Amino acid sequence: MAQQINMNDMNNEYGSSPQSSMNRYPQTRQNTGYPQGQGYYVDPQSGAVRSNPFETAMQPAESLSTYIAKTYLWMFAGLLLTFFVALGMNLTGMTYRLLTSGGYAVLIAVTIAEFVCVITMSAAIRKISAGVAGIFFFVYAALTGVTFSIYFALFDLDILIASFGATALFFGGMAAVSLIFKMQLDTIRPFLFGGLILLIVFGLLSLIFNLGAFNTVICYIGIAVFLGYTAYDTSKIRANYAMYAGNTELLKKASVFSALQLYLDFVNLFLYILRILSRNRSRN
Repeated sequence: MAQQINMNDMNNEYGSSPQSSMNRYPQTRQNTGYPQGQGYYVDPQSGAVRSNPFETAMQPAESLSTYIAKTYLWMFAGLLLTFFVALGMNLTGMTYRLLTSGGYAVLIAVTIAEFVCVITMSAAIRKISAGVAGIFFFVYAALTGVTFSIYFALFDLDILIASFGATALFFGGMAAVSLIFKMQLDTIRPFLFGGLILLIVFGLLSLIFNLGAFNTVICYIGIAVFLGYTAYDTSKIRANYAMYAGNTELLKKASVFSALQLYLDFVNLFLYILRILSRNRSRN
């Protein structure tokens, strides 16, 4: 199972008081009912992003629709890089050599490198630039391509295509619902995290014990958890825009971070759907 980052809100990542021009009018903001230090906020009634009239000097770097589009472009670029790395390794025979020449140590090293990449990016997000954050993201996507090359070698093409199509359908539908209905999903985060821990525990147990048919149940739980994460992470795009609309650099970093979250949601959905479809075929 690919890693899913479970992070605090972006304001916790960058600190509770980002360095910007947000703190210029402390007197006019008192008792206004608007969030402190934000030029834009999410209306709790409608879910719409609105401007704070007491922060009119603060203009957004880009529109919400442009910001959402850029975030998904980051995610799609990461997925394309993963695909081309996996495809290239198979076409050049590198995957075969990896499997037949004791390359499991290499795969373990790549998996460790993936964890290190994500952890380093998360820990240094306040210090690195948006460009460096993007490099971390693409390095992670390339490393994932190395591990995904194994799936290209082990599974038939029709199963891979069907799994990708189902993943795109589920992911796109859940993201669209979250965006269209402007869902606020902070309350489900503890349940999603609990489900993630459950998946990790049973994933480790499956390496030791034969869980049999229970593996299929775990796959369905995994799909439900990452569909939930898809809706949640999509809703956080709007929240991050509301928080950092007046700071171009923080907004770019938030976009890369959101793209990484969505990338992980898509990859994990794909893996669980692939497992279910391959099990169904093996029974038939």
